[in-house]
Amino acid sequence: MPQAKTCLECNDPIKGRADKKFCSDQCRNAYNNQLNSDENSFVRNTNNALRKNRRILAEVLKDKSDGKGITNLKALSKEGFNFDLMTSIYVTKSNESYYFNYEFGYKKLENDLLMVVKKKE
Repeated sequence: MPQAKTCLECNDPIKGRADKKFCSDQCRNAYNNQLNSDENSFVRNTNNALRKNRRILAEVLKDKSDGKGITNLKALSKEGFNFDLMTSIYVTKSNESYYFNYEFGYKKLENDLLMVVKKKE
């Protein structure tokens, strides 16, 4: 008599189809969530940092009707802005780089100043 298959998550015996790997949907979900937790954690933390950057840039422009504002590097750093993360880089025809976090971006100016902009829809 063949040995009974056991659930990959809880090791309970499995009843049903021969190719079944889990005893229930809960065990299947728990197994796959655990398997992907490191990857999901990295993605979640990166997305949270990008959203934080976006909120910080949006705050600089909150009272600016033209979608442009000036701030300095220290002010953004003090708020916890992560300069290593961005969603895109836009290079102008004059070879100036804007670093974007979603629709908000910044361009480096002189003396640690930054011009913050919002993309037009």
